[in-house]
Amino acid sequence: MSGTPMPLQRRIFLFGALFVSAIMILASLSFYLTLSDAVEEQIGIRALTAAVTTADRPDIVAGFTAPDPHAALQPIAEEIRIQSGAEYVVIGNTEGIRYTHPLPDRIGQKMVGDDNERALLQGEAYLSSATGSLGPALRGKAPVFNESGEIIGIVSVGFLSKDITSVFLNYADSVGGIVLLAIAVGIIGSMLLARNIKRTMFGLEPAEIAALFTERNALIDSIREGIIMVNKSGEITMANAAALNVLSLPKETVLIGSKIDDVLPNTLLPQVLETGERQLDRPMTIRGKKTIVNRLPLIIGDEIAGAVSSFRLQSDLDGLRDELSQVRQYIEALRAQAHEHQNFLYTISGLIQLNSLDEAMMLIHDETVEQQSLVQFITQRLKDPFLGGIVIGLFNRARELKVRLVLDEESYLEQIPAFLEKSLFVSVLGNLVTNAFEAVQHLPEQQRIVRLLLSDNGDEILIEVEDSGQGIEAGLLPLLFKERISTKSGEDRGYGMLKIAENVADLRGEIALEKGDLSGALFIISIRTGGKLND
Repeated sequence: MSGTPMPLQRRIFLFGALFVSAIMILASLSFYLTLSDAVEEQIGIRALTAAVTTADRPDIVAGFTAPDPHAALQPIAEEIRIQSGAEYVVIGNTEGIRYTHPLPDRIGQKMVGDDNERALLQGEAYLSSATGSLGPALRGKAPVFNESGEIIGIVSVGFLSKDITSVFLNYADSVGGIVLLAIAVGIIGSMLLARNIKRTMFGLEPAEIAALFTERNALIDSIREGIIMVNKSGEITMANAAALNVLSLPKETVLIGSKIDDVLPNTLLPQVLETGERQLDRPMTIRGKKTIVNRLPLIIGDEIAGAVSSFRLQSDLDGLRDELSQVRQYIEALRAQAHEHQNFLYTISGLIQLNSLDEAMMLIHDETVEQQSLVQFITQRLKDPFLGGIVIGLFNRARELKVRLVLDEESYLEQIPAFLEKSLFVSVLGNLVTNAFEAVQHLPEQQRIVRLLLSDNGDEILIEVEDSGQGIEAGLLPLLFKERISTKSGEDRGYGMLKIAENVADLRGEIALEKGDLSGALFIISIRTGGKLND
């Protein structure tokens, strides 16, 4: 079981503090090595210089020939030791026997370290790191020459290693304080940086930001409107799938980083970026497609940081308008029925005022019989109240248009299954019958016939709508349910058939077109009811 991830603020703080600490520790180690080498080098130079200058002094050379070399050289060696700060200045003969030493009891003993050969045998002055009688030391060695140039002795000036370390530590203490101070400042800076980053990200964790980003992309891609967002330089920063569809571009096309002017030469987004003006519901033609566009500036603080454009095909909006038109047609059918009944009541009122009671009774009887016959026939054949109401409304509309609407005697439908959306039936039936009414409107009144069949055989619902019009040309059949095709004049036509095909598809049905017995078009729709629709 994985543990809870460490919060981002704590991670930034820890990583920042550890990073600064590691850098300062590495820097201090590098400084330590550099400083120790420099201190050792400087002390070595002091030791060697002191040894060489001591070996060249005339009183040192003269001391070797004195009756008591120790008595002559010891005071001089102690003076040089004190002046140079060395731990010891030892002067010995060619056998390495000490004439001088800070500890008098070691005078006359052999020098320790076995590092005198180069000075006594080869006459070289050099630095040596060896362990003497006083401990490990850095020693400057120089030969002593007489007036004839012969080696008569050796001078060794030594600085103990522990003294060199103490000199370095005097510097290291100051450096350590600076390093600790820098680490403390780095830790405080990391804490402030972590808080600032957390505040900038609205207190969200990386997983939450990733989830929001994924949800945002899914949400934008699910929107049917095309959306394009640009920054203040006019470069595209976001474009959803619907935008690619409207632009007639492949789904794999990457628009991010492209200039909006290169993608949409006639766009007005640069104008929005410059002025900050909101442009709502503006018409625009995008690659031959009529669209409705909204353009809004993205304002952060008082500055325009970018702009977003949303657009949708004019045909989509026209399709919605067509659906609204169908609803209005139903309302108009009800209005026509109410108007007709109102006229009927006015007629009866007039007959009563004229005392033509027999004529009034006969008119009421005829109207009642006709209406009852229609309602009774429909209710017997179409037992679903919702469906029966629609058909009665269509009959009233047909009466107003002087069209003979015939409900086929084979029609019979108990009930629309609950899992089928009834509003889709309204749209399909309304569009088909309305189109049929329009198809026969140009004919003489006696030739205006529309036949309607609604039946349920247990496995499927069958809808047939046939008219006595001119029919549909054979060349239009392949495109009838795919493009805006209409046999009637006018620009805003052809949406009904697209909507019918869409609704039939949503009902998991099939639609076919044939030439009917009335010489016009015969639309046949089959919707299966043998089981629930699969999502």
